[in-house]
Amino acid sequence: MNLELTELYTCENKEARFQAVMELSSFDSKLGSFPFLAKKPFELHIVNQENKRLLIKGETDVTIAIPCDRCLREVPVGIHLVFDKKFPLKETEETREEREEADYMKGFHLDVDRLVYDEILVNWPMKVLCKEDCKGICRKCGADLNSQDCSCGEDGLDPRMAAIQDIFNKFKEV
Repeated sequence: MNLELTELYTCENKEARFQAVMELSSFDSKLGSFPFLAKKPFELHIVNQENKRLLIKGETDVTIAIPCDRCLREVPVGIHLVFDKKFPLKETEETREEREEADYMKGFHLDVDRLVYDEILVNWPMKVLCKEDCKGICRKCGADLNSQDCSCGEDGLDPRMAAIQDIFNKFKEV
């Protein structure tokens, strides 16, 4: 969704509220494609601050299906997005870098999907687990250890570490 901001660009101290809708159906990144499970329209409050900058404020919640880091089951993850952006209206040496980083502004148009995408990217969780004590998957057969025991055996030692394991076994207290 693109919002037309021509009137805000030209009128000093003008304010406007927009009902924004995300058109994204999934969050696509280098990590993969993650579908949205829940999203809702939200309000953006945009202010021309003395013809120097646009202030863009708003907030919304989204729920994204992200695989568990251990067992790969999809987990619904809620992310609260807060938009608090300052976009300089006049390009100077100091503001040139800020304007280049603001890829959500194209001319007099605000790209709502790009604004949401950037905010999700910043708020992406570091680790996602389906439950705190998730056992993950077996390294040999790929069985989900949360729902079944595998028959691969517990000896998942690296053969290169066998010599060190022998040392530990010698000095084990009985």
